[in-house]
Amino acid sequence: MQKNITSLGSLNWDDLKFFLEVARTRKASTAAKRLAVDYTTVSRRISSLEAALGTLLFEKSRTSGFVLTAEGQRLLSYAESIESTLHMACEQVSGSGVALSGHVRMGCTEGFGSFFITPQLSHFVDAYPAISVDILPLPHFISLSKREADIVIALERPEHGPYVCCKLCDYRLQLYATQEYLDKHPPIRRPADLGKHQFISYVDDLAFSSELLYLANVVPGASANLRSTSVIAQFVAAQQGRSLAILPCFLAAQDPRLLPVLPEEIDITRQFWMYCREDLRKLKRITLLWDYIREVTERNQALLMGQTREMQFAD
Repeated sequence: MQKNITSLGSLNWDDLKFFLEVARTRKASTAAKRLAVDYTTVSRRISSLEAALGTLLFEKSRTSGFVLTAEGQRLLSYAESIESTLHMACEQVSGSGVALSGHVRMGCTEGFGSFFITPQLSHFVDAYPAISVDILPLPHFISLSKREADIVIALERPEHGPYVCCKLCDYRLQLYATQEYLDKHPPIRRPADLGKHQFISYVDDLAFSSELLYLANVVPGASANLRSTSVIAQFVAAQQGRSLAILPCFLAAQDPRLLPVLPEEIDITRQFWMYCREDLRKLKRITLLWDYIREVTERNQALLMGQTREMQFAD
């Protein structure tokens, strides 16, 4: 049966905003909160859009929420393009003061997001009070395709997708312990001595990136009597002085009680990558934050590489 062709006059363009939020959150209730409306308004707007287009955009599931149909998937790419074009148009026709305003959501790995990016962003929002920023320091992968964030800082470069990406920085990890731990346990003079010690580490099968599974490579057969999916939990546990932990230097630097162990022998270097969608990269607020993060990260190379405990901020 041939579907009716929708005329532009019958389509309420504002319904696309509701469609995008439901597509990204998969829950009408969550979309309602983000749009500051009630659930029935979201439901009504989605039904209105489906009626105007003459097709079903979502399948509703008790377990998965609102799942896009094939037609919904096709509409999503067009709706996101329209959204980005509108953002760009508003910036082009508005004054510079209006252009340097708005909202940005940044996703980041948990430790880097909490202990480096967040302090830096507190200075950024002071300098640009018209730009509001959400920081999502989470111990799992953050999806740009679902618009969970506008900018992402991750351990790995995205393999494919319509993204602009750059290597943000190298950072170093070392083995740490408190003086209390070192005083109460067998001496550590060489890597072979580590077999007699207990470690705090990741839950291997729950690590969101293979880049986190460094303990087995550094200390084959190491015994971890406490494991966590959170690097912050590992940091806090190491502070208790009962186990060794491999931690990013920028994280361990927050507590002078944590001392590097075998720093010449155990020295791990990893990278952070920053990326965003191509259609967002030219937005002025995105460009401003992107450049700011690159500047302060470059300024703090000594902290990230474990050469200092002092964090530097933009002038």
